[in-house]
Amino acid sequence: MYYHASPVGGIKILEPHISNHNEPLIYFSKKRENVLVYLSNAVEKYCKETGFVHSGKWTKWGPYGFNKDGVQRIEEYYPNALKDTYQGVSGYIYSAEEIEAADFSLEIPDTAVSREPTLVTHCEFVPDAYEAILEAERAGLITILRYEENSQAQLEWIQRTVPKEYENAVNQPEYRHFLEGKFPFVKR
Repeated sequence: MYYHASPVGGIKILEPHISNHNEPLIYFSKKRENVLVYLSNAVEKYCKETGFVHSGKWTKWGPYGFNKDGVQRIEEYYPNALKDTYQGVSGYIYSAEEIEAADFSLEIPDTAVSREPTLVTHCEFVPDAYEAILEAERAGLITILRYEENSQAQLEWIQRTVPKEYENAVNQPEYRHFLEGKFPFVKR
């Protein structure tokens, strides 16, 4: 089974869209729990909540990685990031029994991509993404590194990296707005 998350309901056929890789693709995971992070985008949510007007493609914020055993690890880079991003957000997890896999290499465990429209075989409504993520954590399917659990080295990395992200986002005003709001130490 292949899983894909979206805030949009009623999809019967998943269509490829221009991706972060500048190619029309559909991203899937072979693990349902790994797509929960795609039910909300912290940048888009924060901008909408603060009245920041933006048209065009939203910058993605995806602070997650994988443990050595291939289990997804969500990381909080600012206090309450998980709750701020996902609590109260609903969405849909679409399943496909089969996909036409593209010859496209991703270094993300259990991920597959397709360049072809894909028939949805099941749709699951997720009423609250935050609760679904916590449930997956309790079941041992994902891990969460909460902000207060970050090591001093990780906190220093955040302090170094975020200002660089801000500087590099000259043409991404929505991303800069998000970084300014969530990381007060960013130079304005």
